[in-house]
Amino acid sequence: MSNSPPIIEQQFWERWSRSRDADAGNVLVEKYMPLVTYHVQRIAVGIPKNISRDELRSLGLMGLLDALNKFDTTRDLKFETYASFRIRGAIIDGLRKEDWLPRSTREKIKKIESASDRLEQRLLRHASPAEIAAESGYSEEDVCQTMNEYFFAHVLSMDEQMNDNDENEKQTHVIKDELTPNPEDHLIKNEWLVELAEVIQTLNKNEQLVISLFYKEELTFTEIGEIIQLSTSRISQIHSKALLKLKTVLSKMTGEGGGK
Repeated sequence: MSNSPPIIEQQFWERWSRSRDADAGNVLVEKYMPLVTYHVQRIAVGIPKNISRDELRSLGLMGLLDALNKFDTTRDLKFETYASFRIRGAIIDGLRKEDWLPRSTREKIKKIESASDRLEQRLLRHASPAEIAAESGYSEEDVCQTMNEYFFAHVLSMDEQMNDNDENEKQTHVIKDELTPNPEDHLIKNEWLVELAEVIQTLNKNEQLVISLFYKEELTFTEIGEIIQLSTSRISQIHSKALLKLKTVLSKMTGEGGGK
């Protein structure tokens, strides 16, 4: 199947590629703005409320413009696929450069983690958000939102570490073999994946489904709720509860909690 756009759209692409025609560029930006909105909605789920969606949209628009400028129309690749990487990358990079997680949230994360650890030692099982809320003194909604922010902070940390490793390799090697993975990194990654898979198996059916639909299928909480007939807030609770169970492995993957 060809990835070529419709004839009318192709005309705009040709004008844009040939002479960077401003009118054609505006048409293409307008056409693909829903991609920006989609990624803003997904990323906004797990970040503090003090970051406005307008900020995220501005970062995403920069990613879209970057994609338009760098996309090679002769390649057999859908622009939506290429642009999605650029848009998400621009938003993540923008967030990483800012101290977007307030000190109050970082302190709350520490208190919630401490309450979670105490409960796990006492109950000999993973504690629920409701139990952690009662132990920590926060509301269950606060616990769920904070755990979402905690997970997103770990994702940023992992992205940043991988980027730092790439930069270090470029600086210390004259010729880099792009095809052969570092044996030690490969082994560590496999160990993480095995451990993560084992923990995921301990999740209940709904938790596994939410994790799969959110991270693999890239659906929003609202879309997941429509699929399994639950409210958006309930999906958020299930997501947060699953992250609590996965937090030990996530800590190891970012070099915390006794990891590398």
